[in-house]
Amino acid sequence: MNYLWAFVIGGLFCVVGQVLIDYTKLTPARILSAFVVAGVVLGAFGVYKPIVEFAGSGATVPLTGFGYLLYEGVKYAVDEKGFVGIFTGGLSSAAGGITAALVFGFVSACVFKSKQN
Repeated sequence: MNYLWAFVIGGLFCVVGQVLIDYTKLTPARILSAFVVAGVVLGAFGVYKPIVEFAGSGATVPLTGFGYLLYEGVKYAVDEKGFVGIFTGGLSSAAGGITAALVFGFVSACVFKSKQN
């Protein structure tokens, strides 16, 4: 049942993104940025945590989940380090994911040849 809810909730995030692409003049980059900011804002208002607890990976994997991760990191770092945590918390909490994206991107670039279109 957990897999079903993760799929449904993650799919709903994708549907919202697709509707925004199809029916607005927003560029994909702006939509992606808006999803990250929405995750931060929803986390700050306490709305996103129940969604994460209910949907698990369906809520933490999309870009809104990345925004929520940044929010949680900043919140924790501010509690631990004070004002400096505003600047260090987000990167500390997301460092593993950012590093993995960079490493896998580099390995893919080394293994596969790019094609000219």
